[in-house]
Amino acid sequence: MADDKKSYLKFTEHQGLMPQEEVLEIEHSKKKLIIGIPLESDKNERRIPLSPSSVYLLVKNGHKVVIQENAGKEAHFSNADYAESGAEIVGHASEVFNSDIIVKISAPTEAEIEMLDRNKIVFSTIFLQERNKEYFQKLLSKKINAIAYEYIKDKTGAFPLVRSMSEIIGNAAIMIAAEYLSNPEFGKGVMLGGFPGIPPSVVVILGAGTVAEYAARTALGMGAQVKIFDDSIYKMRDLQSRLPSRVYTSTLQPSYLLDAFKEADVVIGAKHSATGLSPCIIPLEMVKEMKDGAVIVDVSIDQGGCFETSRSTSHTHPAYKEHGITHYCVPNIASRVPHTSSYSISNFLAPLINRLSDAGGLEHFIAQDKAFGKGIYIYNGVLTNEGIGKKFGLTYRDLDLLMAAFQ
Repeated sequence: MADDKKSYLKFTEHQGLMPQEEVLEIEHSKKKLIIGIPLESDKNERRIPLSPSSVYLLVKNGHKVVIQENAGKEAHFSNADYAESGAEIVGHASEVFNSDIIVKISAPTEAEIEMLDRNKIVFSTIFLQERNKEYFQKLLSKKINAIAYEYIKDKTGAFPLVRSMSEIIGNAAIMIAAEYLSNPEFGKGVMLGGFPGIPPSVVVILGAGTVAEYAARTALGMGAQVKIFDDSIYKMRDLQSRLPSRVYTSTLQPSYLLDAFKEADVVIGAKHSATGLSPCIIPLEMVKEMKDGAVIVDVSIDQGGCFETSRSTSHTHPAYKEHGITHYCVPNIASRVPHTSSYSISNFLAPLINRLSDAGGLEHFIAQDKAFGKGIYIYNGVLTNEGIGKKFGLTYRDLDLLMAAFQ
């Protein structure tokens, strides 16, 4: 009997069945952060990543916010707005880049990269089409942590910031088209929409994603006739179910496209590619068939553009005419409405920074939120984005494996 008891005790101890001390979950202390907002050096960028109200929220949570003088001017936020929200206004970018976290919109310039120190966290867009191998090599040499807004996912697998910007861009694209359609130089004096006794304007949309959805909603609200073309039946069916009324949909059949282009007043190019390079699906010959004074808004220009006649423009000189057709090909259309766009980014970013702080820092936050980790393309000076690595021939590592190695 005694031997049996000893055997049982040995078994239970080996299997972990004996009473153990309670193991408490390790809590990481909240990390107070210094957050820096520089003045954008890209003159084509008018947005700012944090609004005064979001700065107030961060300051109330114990963080310090340092903002460069006039950083919010183009988005119609004054220095006084930020000062009243608790931010410290500084005169030079170097003072901002001393912060723990630097938040901006456009990707860091070479001059800004020089101001970065080891272990700094940088939030920005990346706009891959304008980058090269040398650019990433310089970033990697600084041993920083870099997060791209367009790569951040949520727990559903969606891209929340991309979606919010796409919603704004879809609305803005129709407003822009309406402006140029009525313009005496670029258009033909036509109001976009439908009116009693006058045939409705025809709006053709290439693509069936978020931009297409919000462009269609706005065009329908103005009384226009909408036609949507895409190569995915699933996406078109899903889009149709979300629109307030039935619209014409078709696959990218050349003959159907040509017929639609001949009667189109507006064409919105909203074809997005996961590879980062939009397919050029509209040849010159099809553009020539459009009515004189019609308007093309190529939202896909940030990925190369949908039209053979597209070439990148800026907010300073946004439009040009080719073969009698007005082309609007500004890459960052959301920056045309910087006040609204800034609020949209800020509403996502401020709570994110607070959660990062509550987790006890970037490393712990990544462990808690795997979806956020998708936005990190450089971690402690190591490239962690497969797409960037393959595109530019750079060595990359899996983020989860990399974190395990650092622990």
